[in-house]
Amino acid sequence: MPNALEISSIIVVASAADDDSAARDRPITGNDLETLGVSDNFLAASGFEAKIGQAALLPEQSPLVIAIGLGTDELSAADIRTAASALWRACAQLESVTTLLPLIAAPALGAEVALQAVIEGLLLASYRFDELKGAPEATSQLNQVTLVAPDGVDGDLVLARAGATAEAIALTRDLVNRPGGSLTATQLADEAVAVGESSGLEVELWDRERLAKEGCGGILGVNAGSSEEPRLVRLTWRPEGESRATLHLVGKGITFDTGGLNLKTFEGMKEMKIDMGGAAAVIGAMKAIAAHSPDVTVIGTCCCTDNQPGPTATKPGDVLHIRNGKTVEVLNTDAEGRLVLADGLSLATEDQPDLIIDLATLTGACLVALGQKYAGLMGNDEQAISRVQTAARQAGERVWHLPLPTEYRKQLDSQTADLSNIGSGRFGGTLIAGLFLQEFVGDTPWVHLDIAGPVTTDEIEGEFTKGATGFGVRTLLEIATGW
Repeated sequence: MPNALEISSIIVVASAADDDSAARDRPITGNDLETLGVSDNFLAASGFEAKIGQAALLPEQSPLVIAIGLGTDELSAADIRTAASALWRACAQLESVTTLLPLIAAPALGAEVALQAVIEGLLLASYRFDELKGAPEATSQLNQVTLVAPDGVDGDLVLARAGATAEAIALTRDLVNRPGGSLTATQLADEAVAVGESSGLEVELWDRERLAKEGCGGILGVNAGSSEEPRLVRLTWRPEGESRATLHLVGKGITFDTGGLNLKTFEGMKEMKIDMGGAAAVIGAMKAIAAHSPDVTVIGTCCCTDNQPGPTATKPGDVLHIRNGKTVEVLNTDAEGRLVLADGLSLATEDQPDLIIDLATLTGACLVALGQKYAGLMGNDEQAISRVQTAARQAGERVWHLPLPTEYRKQLDSQTADLSNIGSGRFGGTLIAGLFLQEFVGDTPWVHLDIAGPVTTDEIEGEFTKGATGFGVRTLLEIATGW
């Protein structure tokens, strides 16, 4: 990405030999603080306790030394990405740095995993969204990073994989960070098509006429009040050899959500450019999957439109006809994401995949329940749920399993249609939304991720900068490559 550290500036060396870099790091655990050779008073004043993500510039060292905390627990790839991110921020105003992180982490993670985690941490910490600034300011002087790794590592291969993953996450961040006026449904679809064509994926693009022909009344109903056309995009990765499974990803792509005729307040609307975070994650994941070439078939479907209160907008009480034949009474036009996903999920079941995963910034109730760091996870199959939980844990993305209580299903009953788009009660909005989506997957193993919380962050932490996080890309990639 144009706003990330260039891959070509990273040099991998296969030994721990000293070099003439302007600075180097000293990764240490909490048990090794005494090895720093600095006073306890200095450590206390700097607040350095060797925790993951901490960094401290050590005094009176030549060449310059930066202490990087690794904590005291068993290391994970996410920990190493966090440590590498701390190193990036600590030395951003230097011209070059040498890091031992790949060498230190190799015994715990394996040489290639450790090296890839360091590279991804450096790249993603360097991310910034400045494409709409008139005169972007340089935030870093760092132009060369020397990575010390064990002998025998295929540096070129690891660099390629790490670069592809970081680029896919940066793309997802870019899409979510763009204002709704700079990323309409057609523009989001164009971005998906461009990713598909450049990555060697099969690409299918449905316009309004095709959506009507295919019976996608959910997407068309949400789009009814907009002057912008809706789009549905399907990207497909097929392995060269025999495919061991089929995975279908479905993303909510509401490029801006006003709430429709059930208009949101200012506070509720001002951040609604992020409401296409699910589709953005699918696009980024498909880009990364193509680069990693797993031996499974992966289909990514993005349901793209905005939700506007125009004169032809869907009205409360209107009934929409979904792709799978079910009808939905729209009691609240601000519960629109589930309507576009209903069409996307219906289409996904027709491919008879081994697993469907949908991602959506679906409910504010999920934010209330889980905060901003966890995604809500629901599903209809215990093995599928376990698979996604395991992949998320390995990817370092936080999810929390929520139930789909059958006793709540009656809240979706409608006297006019097969079901309504909101529940009759005040509480459990996230669970009700999950129960609604379940109506459109049949018996196909399915997992829903409500990413309303972790799609963005308000703080600089680890590999994340303020704004979009790219949440979901790692988990989807982990599922596809680790099937």
